[in-house]
Amino acid sequence: MIHTLDLRFQTDSAIAAFLIETREGPMLVECGPHSTFERLRSELARYGYRPEDIRKVLLSHIHFDHAGAAWAFAQAGAIVYVHPAGWKHLQDPARLYQSAKRIYGDLMETLWGEMHSIPEAQLIAVEDGAAVELGEYTFTAWHTPGHAVHHIAWETEAGIFTGDVGGVKILGGPVVPPCPPPDIDLEAWQASIARLRALAPARLYLTHYGAVDDVAAHLDALESRLLDWGAWMKIRFEAGRTVQDVTPEFQAYAADQLRDAGIPDEIVRKYEAANPAFMSVAGLLRYWEKRSAL
Repeated sequence: MIHTLDLRFQTDSAIAAFLIETREGPMLVECGPHSTFERLRSELARYGYRPEDIRKVLLSHIHFDHAGAAWAFAQAGAIVYVHPAGWKHLQDPARLYQSAKRIYGDLMETLWGEMHSIPEAQLIAVEDGAAVELGEYTFTAWHTPGHAVHHIAWETEAGIFTGDVGGVKILGGPVVPPCPPPDIDLEAWQASIARLRALAPARLYLTHYGAVDDVAAHLDALESRLLDWGAWMKIRFEAGRTVQDVTPEFQAYAADQLRDAGIPDEIVRKYEAANPAFMSVAGLLRYWEKRSAL
């Protein structure tokens, strides 16, 4: 049984963790930031579980909105599974935390909470195509870069848990690509979308937010919006624009795309909470900077 747990990060339907009940005990795909740990604890309690009951935590990648609370589950006894490129940052998160603190400043702890190291014995680096089993479930790890070099999409019989490579889609709105620095790579992301298509899952489980059944249309729309945002940002990069002056313009551009699809302002704000405009501006401008240096 798979349950979508709403972590209520700033609002509802912004960040999910997925509880999987197996005959050998419960596990999680994603765990959200440490700032929402108490909310996650209460969500687990709805199904009769405590953090100490979670056997395994499968992470799509190490960004705080997906992996920030992993250390707390390890402290409670869970084994944490992560991409090899993310392993060292969870074993010693000091550099990762300080890098994020330069972006978020005094809001760092409020937004994301604490982050502590995970003991090596409880942290497993998962190679591409490797399987993780618990009870009747087998999860296959597919390395899917583009959003992050340390990204995994987890496939099981019920569908694929896409992390961020499958985009952000909230309450029936359009899918949009989250594009934070430093790893955005449009070509790699397109290749990962092609990989998801080839796997032909019946369902996608998005961390932002929930299940998607019309998989082919979803992936087509994601790729189209990714290329649209990339082209839009390329023009600004070539004009020498900065993150600071592009952000309000891009925020309006992205919000107008949602409104043009009939999305009310209340849900537009949820998209911004799950996928802040300034992060996509920074990530896409950095991508074009890297490309121009080749």
